[in-house]
Amino acid sequence: MGRCTFRRMGIYLVSVGAQEWFDTDEDEGGRGALAAALGDELSRRGLPPYDTVPEAPERVVRGAGLAFEEKLVPPMDGFEALCRVQLSQEEYAVLCGWSLLVPFALDDEIWLPVENSYDDTTMVAGAPRVLALAERLARALGLPVDEIPEACDNLDLTMWFLDGEAQRVAAARPGPWAEDLDAAFYVALYLRAAQHSLRRGCPIVYS
Repeated sequence: MGRCTFRRMGIYLVSVGAQEWFDTDEDEGGRGALAAALGDELSRRGLPPYDTVPEAPERVVRGAGLAFEEKLVPPMDGFEALCRVQLSQEEYAVLCGWSLLVPFALDDEIWLPVENSYDDTTMVAGAPRVLALAERLARALGLPVDEIPEACDNLDLTMWFLDGEAQRVAAARPGPWAEDLDAAFYVALYLRAAQHSLRRGCPIVYS
């Protein structure tokens, strides 16, 4: 089973709004080339176009649930060990290998010949499958999903794990999740990312 080698400190997982998604000016951060390549591949597969991306909020408000931004800070060793036990190699590749998460089901992942910040190609995964895999890991850890932030507009989840709240809850609600909070963070990260993508109908990428 491979490692998520491009996930390093300073990497963010963020939602993308309509203006950025359809903008063809890559120098200004536009992702129009990616949107076009995805549209071509969906058409080739006989799938509906993905053209209903919502606008990003004009102002990010922590806890509003209209945007997604989290920072990948903790080491991933414990999370990868958990995946080796709970997931097949193919399932691990889906959960950790995507560069673009979309809010609809895909029979299998899509590889697009579009560069991103970390690779020469872009792997696309569907949020329903990523959510199902993250939910499986959450159950295995006994993750207290009712305690962790549901909205992740402005590092809400990252701060919950790094600023001490996770430790407080772990003391009150011990279990496998509390034994490795770094692993629990990544399970929560993928869980909330997939939920946000489906709830808002937006793509999520690494930045």
